[in-house]
Order: sequence, then structure tokens, then C-alpha cells
Amino acid sequence: MGNTEVRVRGLAARAGGWSARHRWAAVGIWVLFVVLAMGLGSAAGRADVNEGDQLKGETHTAAKIIDDAGIEEPASETVLVQSEDGAVKATGTEFRAAVAEVVKAVEGTGKVTAVTSPYDTHTISRDGRSALVQFELRGDAETAADRIEPVLDAVAGVQKKHDSLRIEEIGGASMQKQYKDAFGDDFQKAEYSAVPVALGILLIAFGALVAALLPVALAITAIMATMGLMGLVSHLQPMSDTANSVMLLVGMAVGVDYCLFYLRREREERAAGRDAGTALRIAAATSGRAIVVSGVTVCVAMAGMLFTGLAEFEAMGLASLMVVAVAMVGSVTVLPALLSLLGERVEKGRLPFLGRRRRKQGADSDSRFWAAVLRGVLAKPLVSVVVASGALLAIAAPALGMKTQQLTLDQEFGDSLPIVQTYDHLNDAFPGGSEPAQVVVKAKDIDAPEVRRALAGFKKEAVASGASRGPVDIKLYEAQDVALVSVPLVGGSDLDEATKSLQKLRDEVRPATLGKVEGVQAPVTGQVAGNHDFNDQLMGSVLPVFAFVVVFAFLLMLLSFRSLTVAITSIVLNLLSVAAAYGILVAVFQHGWGASLVGAEGVGAIVTWLPLFLFVILFGLSMDYHVFVVSRIREARMRGRTTKDAIRHGVVTTAGVVTSAAVIMVAVFAIFGTLSMQSMKQMGVGLAAAVLIDATIIRGVLLPAVMALLGERNWYLPKWLHRLPDLTHDEAPEPAATPLPERGERLPV
Repeated sequence: MGNTEVRVRGLAARAGGWSARHRWAAVGIWVLFVVLAMGLGSAAGRADVNEGDQLKGETHTAAKIIDDAGIEEPASETVLVQSEDGAVKATGTEFRAAVAEVVKAVEGTGKVTAVTSPYDTHTISRDGRSALVQFELRGDAETAADRIEPVLDAVAGVQKKHDSLRIEEIGGASMQKQYKDAFGDDFQKAEYSAVPVALGILLIAFGALVAALLPVALAITAIMATMGLMGLVSHLQPMSDTANSVMLLVGMAVGVDYCLFYLRREREERAAGRDAGTALRIAAATSGRAIVVSGVTVCVAMAGMLFTGLAEFEAMGLASLMVVAVAMVGSVTVLPALLSLLGERVEKGRLPFLGRRRRKQGADSDSRFWAAVLRGVLAKPLVSVVVASGALLAIAAPALGMKTQQLTLDQEFGDSLPIVQTYDHLNDAFPGGSEPAQVVVKAKDIDAPEVRRALAGFKKEAVASGASRGPVDIKLYEAQDVALVSVPLVGGSDLDEATKSLQKLRDEVRPATLGKVEGVQAPVTGQVAGNHDFNDQLMGSVLPVFAFVVVFAFLLMLLSFRSLTVAITSIVLNLLSVAAAYGILVAVFQHGWGASLVGAEGVGAIVTWLPLFLFVILFGLSMDYHVFVVSRIREARMRGRTTKDAIRHGVVTTAGVVTSAAVIMVAVFAIFGTLSMQSMKQMGVGLAAAVLIDATIIRGVLLPAVMALLGERNWYLPKWLHRLPDLTHDEAPEPAATPLPERGERLPV
């Protein structure tokens, strides 16, 4: 009986079969989809997350009051004039002359307004050696960074005339410009370098240019389509640049992985003697099914971010979910069509040395290294479990002392930016002056005597309570019945101390003053308040997100493999992988152990958003390998192999593709670990380390050792669960037969 008679069932198999039969139609539909998505998305434009909608609570309330009142606050800047050695005081002639020159210079640019002298606003430090010249930039605050350069040049010109003084400018616009100049191309370089890195690794993995280009092409088209869809969806759920970067990262990783899984299986079947049509159908029924299960699991994990209530997380989650779904659909539809069209031409562009090695060894020959590892693991599974799990628990141990916080400017950038030094100088002289709290006061009548008295009382008590050392500035908007109160917080760049000052302001000063006036709203916002509110909201969403992701992943594993044991072990192993990643993060970035090896430094904390983000991303991506490997083990077991032999076969035959996929992911994530920002380094190193652990210790040692210990109990399903939908395998099991190791295995006929 010919090997072309293969019965398959299931969505992935049917999709692959249809695409192979209707090759040009499948390719045309995919191209049309990508073009339409990009065109419609471009026409619709992208609506980004509004700063006021980032958080709920007081920060959101304050932003809404300002927005409803139609108040457009201009970008404000500050020039610090400071004696270098303390010999020159603010009352001295030279100091006064320098202040006057700064005022004249910035006014002379024609770019500023509302310039104030420290001698009028009393913004002189207690030690008398520092003073602040403050002003606002004309025009839209959103584009102020594009117009700030002439002002910076003017201030720098004054500095050149006064060697004994430090004259430095800082503010939102100047910070943004310096970030843009220093790191504007950082992300683009990382994103652009990800493609050639992935292509290079695929060339080594396949030894042929066409075969290597297919996964990259699928990933890029999936990303392009998703970018268009993001534009459409953003009008319901606003997006952001961060969400776009995460989407590119995830899209490249899963797009390449899914295509790699499919293509390697098709090559393996052809190398085993199958004809092209049969090999393609087998790949559709096996790897195609694994891709669907993995893709749905990753989508569920990404959907967990929607439960945070944080607009930025919701945008990242939805963007990641979409790109995974698009890549998954492309892998089981257009990929089989392209493989059918190309046929043997998929081997075109062979690299001389690699091409000969591939032809000699076969498309997916057993890995000698993993075969040797498996012999030891399966010979002593209990020892392997104890050693591997013990090592991972030891790596995870530092995570028990994890401290999370939003990184301050000096933690984020170190001394790599001049403005960081300005930030430190300003905070030393005027604690909290660089990031003051802002109280947005809304009243029925802002000019009412009781409201004016309450504002004056608040200003006085803010200093008297120790929350601020002043100066407290009040700006009135009588027409809108709104007042904006700026309060420098004691603690400055020390977030722990600044947060204590914030809480004192909210819990003690406000209730005793503004809180006593009926009808007055006075939410406290600002950088420190935003960080505090973000932390509180994020911590409150951790349990719901963890529960959602774990429960749904468990259910998907249960339905996909119809095994309670496989579902439980899948969750436990993935949690262990995530815990180890957390441990590495804390050891490197919180304690600084080995930080120099990755070009980082210990900053004493992990950025607040990273643990939850890593959990969701890693839990989803690690399922790629898990589903692929366990599917192959189950396939071998259903064909009559013993459980131990099925484990050996499943792990070793997937070792090549899992290793290639892992190397690509680690390389792409490691690129982000080379960026200058500490938060990006933490993300890149955390992701790269977790994937490396997952593809080696978890899949190569722990998974086979645990399954070997469990034996036939791996396939245990209680009778009361037998009524669950059967989503197991897309092909009927083959009768037990002695496998032919070099020629592959026959599918049922």
C-alpha cells in the first residue's frame, strides 16, 4: 500500500491539506490579508494610550480634571545655577550677573515665555549656593523636545563664561531630547539586527538559503499585518510604542519558531523516504497541530495582561496576542502552500559545507549530544530530577528577596547621560525639585474665601509636616475653577523616602486643609505619585493574572493531551522555569552578581512591570517547546513504543529544531540586553536566560526524567474526565510496529 494514503483529521491537518491543494489561492489570500491589514491600519491611524488613561485612581482623576478643564500645560524647564566650590553665594555679584545672563539668553531665543528669576520666586537653596531660573516653552508640550535645542545652546553659552559656576538646564523637553539623541536609534538597531541574526542561525540550521528565508518571511509578513491590525484595534484599545516593540519581539520569536517546527518536520519526512505530498500532510497533522495548540496557549497567556487594568499592559497584551494569532494562522495555511509550490526548490541556495553535511546526515538526524544526555537521564531519572530541580531551585532562591520599583533616572541610565548628573545636582540642592508632586484642586469657585484659605493652609502645612521643604507654588486658573499646586517632595530621587512624603501629603496634609472644604477635589499626581499608584495597581493584578494564565494553560494541556499528569507537569515545569529566570534577574540586577558580564550593573531593584511581563511572555513562549516535544513523545507512544523509548525518540528527534528555535530566541532577546537602558537590559537578559534554561535543563533533562519516573501514569485521565472534548492528535494511531530508525515511521493507512 502506497505511503500517500494517509488519513488525517483536525483543523491544522485540514487547513494544511487545503492549502497544499489550492496553493496559489492560499498564497494570494495571505498576501491580500497582509496588504489589506496594512492599508486599512494606515488609513485608520494609530490611537496611542493617553497619559491620563495610563492609571486609575488619583493619577487618572487628576489628569481628567485637567483634560476636562481644557488646561494645556506648557513644557517647563529649569536652569540650575550653582557654585562649584561653594565660595560664590547666590547673593554675590558674579552669581547675580550669571542669573541675569541666563534670563537674558533664554528670552533672546524667542522660544520661551514666563521666565522667572530666583530672586523673585525665592528659589534659592538653604545653603545659598544654588538657585533656579524657571521658564516655559512656547507651543505644544508634546513637541517641545524638537524646539529646545536653541535654548540649550543659549544656556551652554552662558556656562562658558563662568568657570566657577555650574549652569545646567533640565526639564521634560531637555530630557526627552537627550534620550532621543542618545538612544533614539537604540531600539531600531535592535529591531533591525534581529532579522539578520535570525536568518544567520536559520542558514546554519537548514544549510539552504530558501529554507532559511521562509521562516523570516513568514515572521515579517505576520508582523506587518499585525501592525496594520493594531491601527484598527487602537481605536477600541489604544496602543503605544512600547506595545509595538514588544509585538516585534514576540512576532519575530514565534513566527520563526512556528515555521521552523513545520519545515523541519516536512524535511524529516522527506528524508525518511516519503513523497512530497505525504511529507507535507504528515507535517500538517503533527507539527501543524502542535503549532495550533502552542499558539492558542501563548494567546491565552498574553490575554492575561488584559486583567491588569493598566493601559500599557493591555496594549502590550493585545498586540502580542494578535501577532501570535496571525503567525499561527500563517504557519498552518500559507506555509504548506509555499512548501507545495517550492517542492525540492526549498533546498536551493545550499551552503557548500553545511549542504554536504545535511545531505550526509539527513534533514533531522538524531542529535548525538542529546542522545548521550538522554541515555544518562533515562538510566537514572530520579537522580536527574533531584539534581536538575535542585539546581533550578538554587538559581531561583534570590527571587525570594526581589524588590521592585520604577527605576530613577540615575538607576536607568547610570552616568551615561550628562543630564543624569544635572538631575542629581538639582535633587541635592532642592530635594524633590526635579520631580515635584502636583495637587490638582477643583472647586465650585476657586476664588471663594474658604478655598483660598484652604490653599494657603495646604501650602503652609506641606512644609510644616516635613513632606516638603518648599518652595510650594500655586498656579490659579480662575476661569476653569482649578488650581495646580506644585510640591517638591522630601526624599528627592530616593523613591522610598519620596513615597513616604507623598503619603504624608495625601493622608495628613490634604485631609487637614483642602479636605475640609465641601465640594473640593484635590487628587495628588506627579512622577512619584504615578509610580506609587502604578505599583499598587500592578500588585493588585498579580494574583488574577497568574490565576488566569495558569488555569487556562492547564485546561488547554488537559484537552490537548487528554492527560491529567501531562497537564500538571506542564504547569509545574513552566513555573520552575519562570522562577529560575526571576532568580537570575535578582542576582544580576538587584545584587549585581556578575552584572558586568552582561554589561549591566546592580541597581538594587527590578523594574516594577518586569516580573509580571516576564511571567506572561515566558509562560506563553515556553509552551512552544513543551507542546512540540510532548506531542512528539505522545505520537511515538501511540504508535506502540514503550513510554521510555517514546521519551527518548520524542526528545532526541526534536532536539535539533528546539535547539535552533531556542538559539534564535536567545539571540533576539540578547540584542535587547545590549541596549543602554537598565530596564531593557533586565528584560533582554531575563528573557534570554529563561529561554536558555527552558530549552536545555527543562526540556532536555527534567521533562524526560519526570516522564520516565511516571511511566504509564503520564497518560492518566480519570474516568469522570473522559467526557472532555477530544483535542488530542490530528492523525489516527498506527498499529504497534518495530520502528525503522533511519527511514522514519509510517502513518496509519
